[in-house]
Amino acid sequence: MVELGRFDRNLAHILVGRLESEGIAAIAFDAESLIGDGSWLLIPVRVMVDQDDLDAARAIVAA
Repeated sequence: MVELGRFDRNLAHILVGRLESEGIAAIAFDAESLIGDGSWLLIPVRVMVDQDDLDAARAIVAA
């Protein structure tokens, strides 16, 4: 898996859903671990995709 980008927690989950609706497997890394320390609004969440899907995922994010 490679990093597509870093986004706020809510946007990261929206992007994962959008990518999966297009058949691209995606994971929001670190999203849940940030809630416990109260910094979930401050620290970006990494959205990860397979290397083979990176270009397609970037095109979806750009659109």
